[in-house]
Amino acid sequence: MGISIWQLLIVLVIVLLLFGTRKLRNLGSDLGGAIRGFKQALHGEEAAEETAPKEKLAAARTEPEAKATVQEDRPTKPEREEL
Repeated sequence: MGISIWQLLIVLVIVLLLFGTRKLRNLGSDLGGAIRGFKQALHGEEAAEETAPKEKLAAARTEPEAKATVQEDRPTKPEREEL
């Protein structure tokens, strides 16, 4: 006892009469844009998670270890003497 195709068509016609095609088209494009943005955000996070360990490994292989050096603090000459 589900909904038949004729009942769905009647509901579709009523919705078209109430909202019009322009509003339904805008609603569909907004919904599609939201879904695309959501998918891009998901794929962006996955790509960031995949590239982060690879970048760390590549950086560890290419960069030599930093050597600590200590520099003496030397007093600098004043640019002009105060009176």
